[in-house]
Amino acid sequence: MKLSTIALTIMLGLSSSTMAQPKDITIRLVETSDVHGSFFPYNFITRKAKSGSMARVYTLIEELRKKNGKENIYLLDNGDILQGQPISYYYNYVAHEKTNIAASVLNYMGYDAATVGNHDIETGHEVYDKWFKELNFPILGANVIDTKTNKPYILPYYTIRKGNGIKVCVIGMLTPAIPNWLKESIWSGLRFEEMVSCARRTMTEVKAKEKPDVIVGLFHSGWDGGIKTATYDEDASKKVAQEVPGFDVVFFGHDHTPHNSVVKNVSGKDVICLDPANNAQRIAMATLTLRPKTVKGKRRYTLAKATGELVDVKELKADEAFLKHFQSEIDDVKTWSEQVIGKFENTIYTKDSYFGNSAFNDLILDLELEITKADIAFNAPLLFNSSIKAGPVTIADMFNLYKYENNLCTMRLTGKEIRKHLEMSYDLWCNTMKSPDDYLLLLSDTQNDAQRLGFKNFSFNFDSAAGIDYEVDVTKPDGEKVRILRMSNGEPFDENKWYTVAVNSYRANGGGELLTKGAGIPRDSLKSRIVWESPKDQRYYLMEEIKKAGVMNPQPHNNWKFVPEEWTVPAATRDRKLLFGE
Repeated sequence: MKLSTIALTIMLGLSSSTMAQPKDITIRLVETSDVHGSFFPYNFITRKAKSGSMARVYTLIEELRKKNGKENIYLLDNGDILQGQPISYYYNYVAHEKTNIAASVLNYMGYDAATVGNHDIETGHEVYDKWFKELNFPILGANVIDTKTNKPYILPYYTIRKGNGIKVCVIGMLTPAIPNWLKESIWSGLRFEEMVSCARRTMTEVKAKEKPDVIVGLFHSGWDGGIKTATYDEDASKKVAQEVPGFDVVFFGHDHTPHNSVVKNVSGKDVICLDPANNAQRIAMATLTLRPKTVKGKRRYTLAKATGELVDVKELKADEAFLKHFQSEIDDVKTWSEQVIGKFENTIYTKDSYFGNSAFNDLILDLELEITKADIAFNAPLLFNSSIKAGPVTIADMFNLYKYENNLCTMRLTGKEIRKHLEMSYDLWCNTMKSPDDYLLLLSDTQNDAQRLGFKNFSFNFDSAAGIDYEVDVTKPDGEKVRILRMSNGEPFDENKWYTVAVNSYRANGGGELLTKGAGIPRDSLKSRIVWESPKDQRYYLMEEIKKAGVMNPQPHNNWKFVPEEWTVPAATRDRKLLFGE
């Protein structure tokens, strides 16, 4: 009897002890990235309904908060949010005295932390410094260094503490390739450290000072690839996840490619790696289950289970309260962007640009030459498949004509450098045809890559030229395809002569490496080659030229072509059908 009583007492004691154990806690970390002004389910450029958007993301976030508890949902943005739609341009440069819409939206949605992207930096100090101050949460960038102090210009990391008692530390970083694309005045006083070494140093500090339960990487840098130099990689998220122990989750972006994987780091630990791609079409979500433990009398948590997923929000119902809250901002931008600035007598298409001369690309080249009075102009299609229809042209249409806030520059280049620049462009663009049945274009299985869309390389590096007449022989090897016949005014073209060339500021600063790897100009010499740079963005000047003309009838120049035409014309027809279904 005594033995039974003792056994029962022990069992009850064990039971009560077990019942007193704290339960596991499940948290959800949600990332948006490369939103590019996609705040509302309305496209201010096309003036049509838009899939995705932060209004739809907010619907999902509010559902998660209601279902799981607000304290168990962590919301993070990964940069490139200040550029992409007319509403971004409006708040960056037109109504710049008002709170930036990108701050208003993120604050309303209750974000916990964010990083800065390269297109955010592209807006210039005046815009992004103001935006930083308007956010109600930390903006992170461990490798964005203030050259005066040699310390991070913004917070390197931030530990989020909520009512659940868990400490989640987020380390933010930005691709260090900024100087390859943007002129120094835009990022004056800053330098951008290589990501792996920066992550190691920051991880050591985080573990020592913060002692977090979960460590998250939030990197505006792609998975792998991009620009690779002796000192850094543009896309280093994979490398950091593998080589820097300590991360439980690595959220990344910049490359506009959906990604969901688990990699083992050098210590053998699994790291969840997620990229939701762009334009608020989906979110990346890591679900972590944490087990409580007591360490030196303090409650800590260990990771018991972790999973990652990409959640599509394209067709979710947009949150009505969100839309109502921002209705006046939406109306203001509609009124501004729908102003008519001129008229086109014919419809122009970017897709024509890939197969030869096009009215779309040649209109931009014509306007560049008119604005700068340069001898030659370079330009590439910046959108895969857009058009401006015949009829009234609005401010909104200008974002189809020219996607980015690049400035316009005039540079001094030799004839040889001009040819070599074009050689690299067409090497990125064209296949080397071995038979009439080959592809004309250099294609790849990249349909899910929002920046390549079927091309092997980025089409925004497919420069063609105005001011010269030339042929591109696609049967010749790389580096030998371009033959410049003459200046378009009939004068001879001389490879040893200096010419003035109109380019955008991205290209003038080395973007795409066409002037460095292609033309062979040392990077540190590019600045000295720039004769003039516009004080405002190129889109502004294009718009002013259209206003001045009133009515325009854009036509292709027919100053260059792919040869031999008995091969290239049928191949272009096949490739066009493959890419565009026509």
